[in-house]
Amino acid sequence: MSDIAGPVAAVILAAGRSTRFAGDKQGTTKLVAELNNKPLVRHVADAALGSRASPLFVVTGHARDLVQGALAGLPITFVHNKDYASGLASSLRTGVAAVPQNAAGAIVLLGDMPLISAGLIDDLIRHFERHPAADAIVPVTQGRRGNPVLLARSLFPGVAHLTGDEGARRLLQDPGIQVVEIAVAGDAAGADIDTPESLEEWRQKQAGNATPRPATR
Repeated sequence: MSDIAGPVAAVILAAGRSTRFAGDKQGTTKLVAELNNKPLVRHVADAALGSRASPLFVVTGHARDLVQGALAGLPITFVHNKDYASGLASSLRTGVAAVPQNAAGAIVLLGDMPLISAGLIDDLIRHFERHPAADAIVPVTQGRRGNPVLLARSLFPGVAHLTGDEGARRLLQDPGIQVVEIAVAGDAAGADIDTPESLEEWRQKQAGNATPRPATR
């Protein structure tokens, strides 16, 4: 059962190696590639900062300096995941461990999803407040669960034991976990950018020239 007496923090996972995007290039990351003249990760950070979620933590790893440079000047706390190469779970563990004890939960955002809005984040928080027994609030688009996901503090011990390259999905499949799904229209909860081609498709869509294929994770 969640305790909604405290605030809801935000955690952006921005530590990955972007291998599908960068190929063999060393020291680069898709998170600083630009969409609408702004780095992808900064789109996500701006959405979080414009929402009710607070405080905001950004988990760095690969290309740490580039990510921090893209977010320079923002009221963010950076936490570094030295084990980022082991997979997504290590970054999730690092981020959740940084969340202050008074927080009732954390919204976990992926740094490569630039269509996320403050409004969507606030919707997750509102549903969390309306469902005090929920362990997680998850957006759903066309029958598929997406991101970001709000994890109640009740799930933090489980997060601490995750390993490999998977996030909280395994936890949320436990039949004993109470997950509230909320319907989300549009692409925001399912659109991530994994390759230069997908970035170009989203650039064209933003310019009104094409309809890109939704990304899958």
